[in-house]
Amino acid sequence: MEFKFGGSETNQKTVLGHPSGLFVLFFTEMWERFSYYGMRALLVLFLVASVLDDGWGWERAEALVLYGWYTGLVYITPIFGGLIADKLTGYRNAVVIGALLMTLGHAAMALEVFSDPFFYAGLGLLIIGNGLFKPNISSMVGQLYKDQGKEKDAGYTIFYMGINAGAFLGILLCGYIGESIGWHYGFGLAGIFMFFGMLQFYFAQKIFGRIGLSPKGAQDFDDAIEDSLENTADAIEDTVDAAKKSIVTRDRLIVIGVLAFFTIFFWWAFEQAGGSMTIFAADYTDRLLVGDGAMTFKIFNTILTIVPMIIITWVLGMLFKQTFAKYSLSNILLGTSFVIIWAIVIWMLVREFNADVAEVKASWFGILNSFFIIAFAPLFSKLWQSKYNPSGPVKFAIGLILLGIGFGILAYGSTGIPLGAKTASVSMMFLVVAYLFHTLGELCVSPVGLSYVSKLAPIKLVGLMFGIWFLANFVANLAAGYTGSFMDPILEEKGLTYFFMIFTLIPIGAGVIMLLINKKLIKMMHGIR
Repeated sequence: MEFKFGGSETNQKTVLGHPSGLFVLFFTEMWERFSYYGMRALLVLFLVASVLDDGWGWERAEALVLYGWYTGLVYITPIFGGLIADKLTGYRNAVVIGALLMTLGHAAMALEVFSDPFFYAGLGLLIIGNGLFKPNISSMVGQLYKDQGKEKDAGYTIFYMGINAGAFLGILLCGYIGESIGWHYGFGLAGIFMFFGMLQFYFAQKIFGRIGLSPKGAQDFDDAIEDSLENTADAIEDTVDAAKKSIVTRDRLIVIGVLAFFTIFFWWAFEQAGGSMTIFAADYTDRLLVGDGAMTFKIFNTILTIVPMIIITWVLGMLFKQTFAKYSLSNILLGTSFVIIWAIVIWMLVREFNADVAEVKASWFGILNSFFIIAFAPLFSKLWQSKYNPSGPVKFAIGLILLGIGFGILAYGSTGIPLGAKTASVSMMFLVVAYLFHTLGELCVSPVGLSYVSKLAPIKLVGLMFGIWFLANFVANLAAGYTGSFMDPILEEKGLTYFFMIFTLIPIGAGVIMLLINKKLIKMMHGIR
């Protein structure tokens, strides 16, 4: 009997028209993103918090440089994690090992109250674990589908929603507990759900059949050879040979290089979200609401939290219906994690409603990115399918310009902050609108860039080209941290408006250049749209 989807017989049972195994991966990835973004939301705030507030009392510059290194390295290790899985462990073992390392990393960070080395060891484990986890769970999604059609694209879209659901809940809950109760509790909470994600994946992995086994065990799977990366030396040699043999291939590889170069400018500015923008939220934004304003925020925050939770729980119920008989232990563990998360959500909302005023946590603004993605992604998807669908370079240009406008709004909002001021009370609406523009820009750049890499690169070089793409992200994140570290010196001499104008003018300038070279790049794509 021939199955429609890859994997076991149970995997042929569908949820929302997709194989059940997709949702095993969905929830595993959701809890991983919960842990990553939950920790990311707290990192800079913890480092710059005073010792009296149980922080480390670092200077902002030091905290932002560490943030840059951390967020940069998580884009480098997946290159090696993919190679290790391809050559040694297989995807499934790599995912489990990576998740375990990240669980231990969060546990170590939760123990930072006892010794500083725990904190650094935790960061190291998170970086290495991410490298094993991130590329390999994404590869398994693709192998669930036997064709390259719309079903596969839709599967990745659902998986992407899991990423954003995890980011949303992680920032909201880890951020709230970290700022309200204690930093180590926030770090520890992130690890708890990473652990649940690992266990539910481990005990349900037979649903994938031969997908993701060790390279030897999965040798005959349709996509295994195609998805395997050649080692770096061979790939570079192939690149040189391909350029010699084909002008078309050469031109397309150049286009990938150009897009990768310009994506540096985008993520360099965008990643201020966890750095200088978080500091701006903490120290320069009026986050204390009273009266009608407080009640309005409490109601909005409740709806914003409860609605996604209901939707995700509904999906969980459909997965249980299809897989509980075969994978009951995995389902019980996953269900337990949701009971805990619902308890925390209800506790948080009740606690906030009982307070006389509403203090918006500095980390809360980070959830806006995920919320706006969920709200606007369907609109952009339809727009790209209509007659108004612009070329890839034009989408990049629009994304860069929208990003710059977002920082322009922050620059305008900062005009009343005196030189050298350590605190201020700027309206939070400036941050809200800035995040809106940044997210609209992200929707023009992030999925478009990855799509063009897969379309433009020869099959044998797809792995290498994605490696180059990750390298560009490493450069961008590292540069973001170092540039953000100049926040205080610029504030002292020029003011925060000047600081944010740097992130306004450079992305917009890069966007204009992309518009100018659009026709040239289209020509070099040789028919790829």
